[in-house]
Amino acid sequence: MEMIIRIKDFIKKELSGWNKTEIIGMVLILLIISFNAVVLKDSIIAIISAICGLMYTIIAGKGKMSCYIFGLTGSGFYAYLAFKNGLYGTFGLYLLYYIPMQILGFLNWSKHLKKTTNEIYKTRVNNRRFLTFCCVLLCSLTIIILWKLNDINPVIDGITTALSIAGMYLTVKRCIEQWVIWGIVNILTASMWITLIISGQKVFSTVIMWIVYFILSVYFYIQWKKEINN
Repeated sequence: MEMIIRIKDFIKKELSGWNKTEIIGMVLILLIISFNAVVLKDSIIAIISAICGLMYTIIAGKGKMSCYIFGLTGSGFYAYLAFKNGLYGTFGLYLLYYIPMQILGFLNWSKHLKKTTNEIYKTRVNNRRFLTFCCVLLCSLTIIILWKLNDINPVIDGITTALSIAGMYLTVKRCIEQWVIWGIVNILTASMWITLIISGQKVFSTVIMWIVYFILSVYFYIQWKKEINN
């Protein structure tokens, strides 16, 4: 009985704190993906991955722990999709890093929650120059490795893989700089999947997902900045 009460309380807090714009935006995004899936006959895996990915991003932007439920599910499907399309850097990233970090993120966020809203406390990176240096170094190494492995797009795949590693780490650490990195990743990844559409792959929902990700990264950067400044 006590467990049921805790679950109900958790769900109640996760659903609180949403404004009308965020709710309307989330519903609209889901409707666009669903419409796109029916009209363009997108693959089921791409659809599930897109929906879970978007739900994860939106809920993570609100600082709610339930984002990791969608994060784990979406990461699994997206890893399979990347492997199927020869994006081995992205596949390795999700399987060996992204999925374990989802679990670590859930555990870390649970220690930094506001009691009233169940949202996390947001933070900043102390040394941005060091962060930039690490990102450049990691991108360079990843590009070289993927080029050696005959990745179909080693430059873009390498940069997005490396920055996603940094972005996920900053997400777990609750740092606002994650949204800057995610914005770069989203644009580059969208262009990477567009090339697959041109080659004949039906991954339209995935492209839409990454474009929306970019919009969300800008929105949540602004929201987090306001909260941190206050």
